[in-house]
Amino acid sequence: MTTTTSLTKQKQQSAYKVLAETFGYTSPMQSPRIMKVIVSSGVGKKRDKKQIEFIAKHLALITGQKPSERGAKQSVASFKVREGDIVGLQVTLRGARMFDFVDKVIHIALPRTRDFRGLKASAIDEMGNLTIGIKENTIFPETSDEDLKDVFGLAITIVTTAKSKAEAEAFFRYIGMPLIAAK
Repeated sequence: MTTTTSLTKQKQQSAYKVLAETFGYTSPMQSPRIMKVIVSSGVGKKRDKKQIEFIAKHLALITGQKPSERGAKQSVASFKVREGDIVGLQVTLRGARMFDFVDKVIHIALPRTRDFRGLKASAIDEMGNLTIGIKENTIFPETSDEDLKDVFGLAITIVTTAKSKAEAEAFFRYIGMPLIAAK
């Protein structure tokens, strides 16, 4: 049995050598690493059980893992939401699935996005995490074109061990994330 390592994992392992000069790392363990990837989608006003199952099925196809349901924490009468109603779905990826998913986002999904010119560097927060908002799930190859009437958006958060925004930005640029300079 042959095992293939993803391009992102290989880049992450070699990031220490490149980033050590800039940030003064003395150990490879100080170098930023991807800890987990969180993919989430809200179900909005769709109270239809079939619609929630549709979104859950497509999230499972996209990520390779079954999503967990997220309930409302409190009731809000003006939105007609009761405590415990399903308001979103979430998947947390770690390990090999995480690296495969990040590879797919960088090399397949983002280039298929309409009018894509890169991700803003301001999408990286002060703790070193990158959050990407995707308007249409159809940029992933697992979704078929016949389901174009049921398009939903999702958010992808890549959590790293970076200590600052500058470290995280340098790390994401090194692994191949298409970042553009913030204006």
